[in-house]
Amino acid sequence: MSKKPTDSSGISFTALYTGAVWHRNGLSDDALSTEQGRWLYHLMSPFETASKAAIGGNIRTFLLQRHLIIDHLIERAIREDGVEQVLEIACGMSPRGIRLREKHPTLKMVEADLPDMAARKAARLLAAGRLGDRHQVTPVDILAEAGDHTLEAVVARVFDNTKPIVVVTEGLTSYFSLPVITEFWQRLASVLSDRPGSVYLSESYLIPRQPLLRGSLKTLGGLLGSMTRSQVSFHFEDDQQARDHFLGCGFSPVRVYNPSEFYGALPIPQSRRDPMVRVVSARV
Repeated sequence: MSKKPTDSSGISFTALYTGAVWHRNGLSDDALSTEQGRWLYHLMSPFETASKAAIGGNIRTFLLQRHLIIDHLIERAIREDGVEQVLEIACGMSPRGIRLREKHPTLKMVEADLPDMAARKAARLLAAGRLGDRHQVTPVDILAEAGDHTLEAVVARVFDNTKPIVVVTEGLTSYFSLPVITEFWQRLASVLSDRPGSVYLSESYLIPRQPLLRGSLKTLGGLLGSMTRSQVSFHFEDDQQARDHFLGCGFSPVRVYNPSEFYGALPIPQSRRDPMVRVVSARV
């Protein structure tokens, strides 16, 4: 495990809650349903209800918005760009690999997470008969700078490196300070630059302008940070700032999507106000 000031060893806790949200909304497979996730779903329900009433959206709203928009952009890359390889980092109990492989049997799908979560995910997929040459699970540590679990080692080991890749991180980047995650983004841009046509898809949460909401999210971030032993942070004030930052990391072109652009086109829940979440599509 990386020895940097912020490590990623505790984030798997929240992956169980996210997995439960997918399952409750018909997006997941029973093989990925966990008792811990179901317990967390019920525990969070009063908070989610109050949040939706107060600000017109809640964590579940943002989770579904980002997940379905990322799925849509992956499909676009497959259909329009001919991409045949997908890497989902911090896969947790994400059902994306199962759904993509069912729809695109020839797709090379690699799911990656920290060793403990990767082992748990692999065991569940294996028991369900889902693993094979074209659907794999492998350990990764995005902060590692040497060894078999580095970003660079994983990409080189598991993919045809003459072809482009779609790389997805969902529910990961906000658990790190901007300087720490920026180093990962710069390394990823370098890796993908050797594979023209590749695209990186992720989400980002904007820093809210309303003082009350900003204070509430700061409290929530502190709670999540203590549970996950990480530094939860919201990185950007607006879409342009996010776009400029990814350009500075070595990506180009960069597109920042507001979920409201997809209202009526995708089956995503709508926020009463401007959604806090954004989906970033960064190419090389």
